[in-house]
Amino acid sequence: MKPVTAAAVLLLLAVTSARMFAQQPSPPAQPLLTDQVFRNLQVLKGIPVDTFFDVMGMFASSMGEDCTFCHSKDAVFRHEAFGDETPRIRRARQMIAMMNGINQANFGGRPMVTCFTCHRGSNSPVTSPKLALQYGEPEDDPNVINFPPEARPAATEILDKYLQAIGGAAQLARLTSFTAKGTYSGFDTDHKEIPVDIYAKAPNQRTWIIHMQDGDSYRVFDGRNGWWVGPDAPAPETLTTGNLDRYRLEALVAFPAGIKNAFKTWKVGRTAIDGTPVMIVQGTNAPLLPVNLYFDTKSGLLVRLVRWNATPVGPVPTEINYEDYRDVAGVKMPFTWTVSQTYMQMTIKLTGITPNVPVDAARFAKPAGAR
Repeated sequence: MKPVTAAAVLLLLAVTSARMFAQQPSPPAQPLLTDQVFRNLQVLKGIPVDTFFDVMGMFASSMGEDCTFCHSKDAVFRHEAFGDETPRIRRARQMIAMMNGINQANFGGRPMVTCFTCHRGSNSPVTSPKLALQYGEPEDDPNVINFPPEARPAATEILDKYLQAIGGAAQLARLTSFTAKGTYSGFDTDHKEIPVDIYAKAPNQRTWIIHMQDGDSYRVFDGRNGWWVGPDAPAPETLTTGNLDRYRLEALVAFPAGIKNAFKTWKVGRTAIDGTPVMIVQGTNAPLLPVNLYFDTKSGLLVRLVRWNATPVGPVPTEINYEDYRDVAGVKMPFTWTVSQTYMQMTIKLTGITPNVPVDAARFAKPAGAR
């Protein structure tokens, strides 16, 4: 897929929680819906804003283009122009109707056929066989929802090895909070590194404050609700479903002592990432789509997390890669993580983590402007 333009970068991000936690955070937040924010919508009405941007990401990934392939080129400089009618927007509406008709007639309405099914990264659907694909090296994509299950080892064995590899239960219990400083870079910064502050408190609260040129961007999870508010967000977003669950998962990686209780059902598989053997431990909390956790078979460390968000045009993935584990108060923590979504990429590189310090509860409150 081609790099997403700065305009496309204004598309949104995501986060966490289908579970209830012991502490008592704020009550469930009500998300903004597309009808409240955008104009000229005819098909994608009444869905949360964060899900809407996953839909836009599905289009971009499937077509191998950025947002202005369908939207007016003026949208790069004048964001209101995203709502301007274009021939490709009209065509996209027809394609959604066709896709829904196929799924309704053949799969009981389940999203088995999506934009990506036919386009596969090209703005023209592929209609003839590819000999290079037939006789070439087979593609081995580890980021799959469905994979052959393995009977052994059990998910609990892999998770126990991971917990031991990062320090063991006793050390994990002693880590109750931390603050961190580092840099953030991505499409929304033209890949320039800018400062970021992180605040986290066990068992499941976490806040990023990214100091952008036009003002601070907040990514907040209070243990139940998640928000993305700032100059890089197209609207003050209350996150929902799989996007909300991503924030839960990232908080879980920060304080992984409860990882074995994070999902109701587990499935185990094997694959490789860049030639390195890994075990997949897939967790599911219905009705959300599954989450894949990838553990290095030698070190036992978590190296990747992939989750999918259900949208009106099919499942949309988010991939998070974890690297550069260092010791913090007896616990190994990743100092670098890279997030890839269909509409943006970003990398966090930490320069330091200060463990077990007081963190004001206000750090995890709903950010100003998140209404």
